[in-house]
Amino acid sequence: MSSEQKQTLPPQVQDHQPGHETEMKPRPDYEPRYPGSGRLKGKVALITGGDSGIGRATAVLFAREGADLAILYLNESEDAQETKRLVEREGGACLTIAGDVGDPDFCRSAIDQVIKRFGRLDVLVNNAAEQHPKEEIEEITPDQIERTFRTNIYGYFYMTQAAMRHLKKGAAIINTTSVTAYRGSAHLLDYSATKGAIVAFTRSLAQKLAGEGIRVNGVAPGPIWTPLIPSTFSAEEVKQFGAKTPMKRPGQPNEVAPAYLFLACEDSSYVSGSVLHPNGGEATEA
Repeated sequence: MSSEQKQTLPPQVQDHQPGHETEMKPRPDYEPRYPGSGRLKGKVALITGGDSGIGRATAVLFAREGADLAILYLNESEDAQETKRLVEREGGACLTIAGDVGDPDFCRSAIDQVIKRFGRLDVLVNNAAEQHPKEEIEEITPDQIERTFRTNIYGYFYMTQAAMRHLKKGAAIINTTSVTAYRGSAHLLDYSATKGAIVAFTRSLAQKLAGEGIRVNGVAPGPIWTPLIPSTFSAEEVKQFGAKTPMKRPGQPNEVAPAYLFLACEDSSYVSGSVLHPNGGEATEA
C-alpha cells in the first residue's frame, strides 16, 4: 500500500506548542452525538487542557449533561473562549483560567477561583499534556525531561492536592493517560514514561480514596485528532496519523469524551482504579 493510500489527514504543522484548534484543517469533531439526560446535573467539573481537543469535547458533553465547567489552559486564549461559548450554548456556566499546571501555586489559585465562583467541585479531569518526539534518547535534554514530567505528571499531583479538601463523597477524578503507556513509543520516551506514571498514580490514588467515596479512573486514548498532533509531528507524519490502527484512521475527540462522561457520572459507581481504552481497536494489556 502506498503512503498516499494511507493518508488520513491533510499534511500540516504548527510551529508552537501547545497547538491551536483554530489552525487545524479539518477541525476536530467535538459535538456531542446525543441529547443530554441530566447525568451531571448540578455538578461542577474542572478540566485541565480544556480549551481544545479531548478537553473541549469533554467540556461540551459535560455541559450538555448539566454540569458547570472550569477550563484550565496555558495560553490558547482563542480556543478557550470558543470552548466557553460552546459550553454556554449547552446551558452551562464556564470559568476559564490561564496558567501552567506545572506550578503548584497556580493549581491552588485555580481551585480557589473555582470554589469562589461555583462553591463546589465534583469532577476533576487531569488532561493537560505536552510531548516532544526525539529520534535518539541522547537528544532528550534535561530541560525537556523536566518540562514533560512537570506538565504531564507533576501537574496531576498538584491539581489533585489542591482539589482534595473540596472533593466530597461521590466525587470523581479522571486522569488522561495514553496508549503509549501500554505499548511504548520509540520516539516519545519521556512522554510515554509520564503516561505510565499516570496509570500507576491512578491505581494508587483509587486505593487511597476508596474509603472516602471518591472514585479515581483513567482514559488511555489512542491516536486522536487534537492540536497536539500538528504541533508535534512533521507534515508527513500528520498525513498518515492513525493509519496503523485496526480502524485505519485517527479518532475524533467526541469519540473519546463519552469515556470521561461514563467515569464522571453515577453510571460508573462501582468502577475505580480502571482505565478505558478508546484507541481504534488496538489491543492493550491491563
